[in-house]
Formats: sequence, structure tokens, C-alpha cells
Amino acid sequence: MSDSLFSEFESVSAKQWKQKIQVELKGEDYNEKLVWQSLEGVHVKPFYHKDDFPQGFQTIPGQPKEWSVVQHVFIDDEAISNRLLLDAIERGAEAVYLTTEKVFDIEKVFQNFGFQNTSIYFNIKFLDAFFLNKLIAFLQKKNACVLYNIDLINHLCEDGNWFHSLEKDHQILDEIVLKNPSEAILGVDTSMYQNAGANIVQQLAYALAHANEYFNHYEAQKELQLCFKIAVGSNYFFEIAKVRALRLLYATLASEYNFNPQCHILATPSKRNKTLYDYNVNMLRTTTEAMSAVFGGANAVCNLPYDALYHKSNEFGERISRNQLLILKAESYFDAVTNPADGSYYIEKLTEELAEKSLTVFKEIEKGGGFLKQLKEGIIQKKIKESAQKEQSLFDSGTLVLVGTNKYQNKLDAMSEDLELFPFVKTKARKTIIEPIIEKRLSEIIEKERLENEKK
Repeated sequence: MSDSLFSEFESVSAKQWKQKIQVELKGEDYNEKLVWQSLEGVHVKPFYHKDDFPQGFQTIPGQPKEWSVVQHVFIDDEAISNRLLLDAIERGAEAVYLTTEKVFDIEKVFQNFGFQNTSIYFNIKFLDAFFLNKLIAFLQKKNACVLYNIDLINHLCEDGNWFHSLEKDHQILDEIVLKNPSEAILGVDTSMYQNAGANIVQQLAYALAHANEYFNHYEAQKELQLCFKIAVGSNYFFEIAKVRALRLLYATLASEYNFNPQCHILATPSKRNKTLYDYNVNMLRTTTEAMSAVFGGANAVCNLPYDALYHKSNEFGERISRNQLLILKAESYFDAVTNPADGSYYIEKLTEELAEKSLTVFKEIEKGGGFLKQLKEGIIQKKIKESAQKEQSLFDSGTLVLVGTNKYQNKLDAMSEDLELFPFVKTKARKTIIEPIIEKRLSEIIEKERLENEKK
């Protein structure tokens, strides 16, 4: 198209747009009427303009050219796990995310597995040097693309204790990292911060501080690679900006250590806003959350089945969750453009503001002695609880709506006979060296009351 059409009109500045809006408001206050503040303290304006970017847009480092559809498989019985892996790949999965709580027969699990075409992400819930070295050696021989995601700090945060002890855990991890410098051994799992109620600025700041603990420890390992696992919430544009801001922040931090400024991001939907009642709405929630992850620039997305709260893993739930991603990719053309959010004034500004606010919080953490020190002192836990309570209050008052739960309830909806899993926070009295960070869903109190009423 010729530029001559546009040359006939004078450009309109941000100041002129605001003046026009103020005229239309007929005396009402612009800030009170049209500007709202998010839980992160970001003041969202009614419009954004190129005048907001006198220096131009920041380049987001490491944005992938494509993203992978990931299928989660829990390893228990090796033969069943192998069947599920092969079936998932046959039905369209491009990568697999494997969770295991115990040592398993490696060859049985990966029998007939297509290592050349399918990436592997691990979530290993134990720390065993012999098994891990054996696993790494096996997958190296297969020339597999693997991200092991070993994260001592995540385990400490979730459990309240190290796997074994501070000294032994680091001894095992050091042995593995030094022996396999070119492998992606380390992970930073930030999903628990989101699922426990941390706001986006906190999530980003804690992700950065979490990563910085590993950078300090492995400063000499210049081949160090980190994979971030993030949970994506329902604040659509903010979540797009969150993924982009994480890449900016990571690049800034990594450059200070002369590490590779590009990180790998595995995204999964949040558990915090998922509900037991009217559970089909969870499919809508996970769809928009996956969209945010893709538009933000995640390398891979592993969906959460709509019935994951109350059903054991099942073929239907897993198929639906996988097909949601396949539809986004194959039918909605979410793989056609690699950086669709670039140049959007609103998203660019959100990215900038979230990054700046998160960097400020990160610097405060470092001044306070670092992430581990503040975990031991309970400061991080306290901040997350405060943020979670603000969000919970909005939900309890009906300001934050979860359809089918705190608004538009189906009074005939009954779930007590369909529970295969316990869907609420589980407590276990034990001695811990720090207060664990507890994941909790917004709708738990309402759901408990409704389940009790079903029994009457």
C-alpha cells in the first residue's frame, strides 16, 4: 500500500488524544474514571501511544522461532509409562514432560522412543547421584535433547527441607554439573510462586533471585544453561508481558556473569484459578493461558487437563489438554508468527514496567542477603502470603470472578461422588528448616462448603 494516503493526515500525539478524552469525560477525573491499578501496582491507562517509547522498543532476547506441544506423563509402572509416551507422540505431542518420584528402569520407559524428534523435560522429585548419572549417560548415547530441571531451591521451597542436607545436595549437584557441563542440568521452577498467590512482579523477581543463587554457585561454569518452568495465570495481556519480561531480566542478569543471555521457558497453566465445580470452564481458562504463553514467547507449553484437580490421569483428560494446544498450533495459526506481541504499545509498556518493578524487588532481595537468606528468615513466604490474601479478598468479595464458582453457580452441580483425588491443600506435620511455600487455589473454601452441603 502506498504511504500517500497516510501523508494526507497529520499524526496525533498522545497529548492530543488525552485532551480529546478529557473533553469527552465532561469534567470527570481522567485518572479516577479510566486508569486502574493492578495487583502489581501497575497503573493501566486507557490508551498507549508511540510517544510512550522515545527510545524505541527493547529487543526481547531468545524469543523462539517455534514452540512445542508438550505432554505430561507420570512415571510409575514402566510399561504403562512407555505406552503413554509413545501414544502421546503418535497423537501429536512434540515433547514430553516426565515426572518421577522414584528410580525407574530407564530402558523400559524409553523403549522404541523417538529421541531424534522429541525433546524431553524432567521433573525428578528425588536426588540420587547414581541414578542421575546413569540416566544422563543413557540419554547422551541416544543424542537426546533433554532438560533435566534439577532444582534444589524449588524442593526446599516446597518441602521445607533439602533432599538430604545442604552439603550433600550440593555435593551431588556439583558432581553432576561438573561432569556434564554441556547438558541442561539446572532448572528454576517458579510455578509454585504463582500457584501460591505471588503477583507477577514477585514471580519475576523471585525467578531472578532464584536463578542468581545458581549463578553465584556456578560462576565459573560459562556453559551453564537454565530452564524456567512458569505458571501462567488468567490476566491475559499481563501474562504475555510476564514471559517477555522474564527473558529481558534473565538476559540482564546472565550478561553480568558472562553467561548465555538466552534462557529456555516451559510454561504450564496456573492451578490457582482452577475449580472443582463447573470444571469444564477450566478448559477455557487453560486455553487463554496457553495463548498468553505462546504470544509471550515460551519455548514449550504443557497443558493442564481440565479434570486434573479431582481425577487421576486419564486418556480423555490428557487427550483434550493436548488437543487444545494442537488446535492453537494447527488451526489457529499460533505457529505462523514468532513474535506477535512485538510492537504492541500496551504489551511493550507492560513488559517494560513489569521488568523495572521486578528488578527493583530483586535488588532489595540481594541487599537483604539473597534469596536463600530471605527464605530462611520467612520474608519471601510473608510477601507471598500478603499478595495471596489481597487476591483472595478480591475473589471472596466477588470482584475477581471465577464463573461457576463465586458467580453463576449451578446449584445442582454435585462432585462428591466423582473425587478420585483430594483437591485441597494437604497438611503434614513435620520438622522443617524453613516454612514451606504452600500452593493454594482461590476457590477452596467455597468448594469445601459445597461438598459438605452435598452430604446433608
